[in-house]
Amino acid sequence: MAFTADGQEFEKNIIIGRNPVTEALKAKKSIDTLYVSKDATGSINHICKMAKDQGIVVKNVDDKKLSMMSNGASHQGVVAIGGCAEYVSVDDILAVSEEKGTPPFIIICDEIEDPHNLGAIIRTAEAGGADGVIIPKRHSASLNFTVNKTSAGAASWVPVARVPNIPSTIDYLKKKGVWIYGTDAIGENYTTADFKGAVALVIGSEGNGIGRLVKEKCDYLLSLDMKGKITSLNASVAAGIFIYEVVRQRG
Repeated sequence: MAFTADGQEFEKNIIIGRNPVTEALKAKKSIDTLYVSKDATGSINHICKMAKDQGIVVKNVDDKKLSMMSNGASHQGVVAIGGCAEYVSVDDILAVSEEKGTPPFIIICDEIEDPHNLGAIIRTAEAGGADGVIIPKRHSASLNFTVNKTSAGAASWVPVARVPNIPSTIDYLKKKGVWIYGTDAIGENYTTADFKGAVALVIGSEGNGIGRLVKEKCDYLLSLDMKGKITSLNASVAAGIFIYEVVRQRG
């Protein structure tokens, strides 16, 4: 097992060194994120281009972090982290509902950065019969070891699409007839919504909720009643309540 500089676990599928990473990219292995030394030169540029061409997130870090991730092994300025599952396209998720013969039911996670929260949301999405989950490429947890573990393996069953831009993806879903329901404290009570049609639930980040532009793109904003002194719930707990309201309404 490898760890980041802040002690966070990474999945077991870690690839270290320029040649192993290059070969993994050539073979189109499931790579989630590429970590590259800020000071690296030479073949690293080619490796980064290959990764970006495949839609893999590339992050520039210092050598100290790479050394910790590789547990002191010779990393040659590059470490690749394999995903616990492969990403799919938004159309792949829409195809799930089409195959089932049911209206689309999609969860959109807007910058959920805590992998435990993302894993819990994916687990509930699977249990509630959601067709898939959409996450952004930036400022979001990804399908790593922690997410898979927290999801109790559900990350291997629920299709997850990672997109460059959530607002643009919302526009695309709208063209496909999907209604977008954002979760926000200023919204109407969630029990007033009709979830029997094509639905995409937008779950906001742990600290800031859904972003301004994403909020503007939503067809409806929905809220939960808060009776105590705390004014918000954990993102995965809130997601579970909304998901199971869709389940309840669909019978």
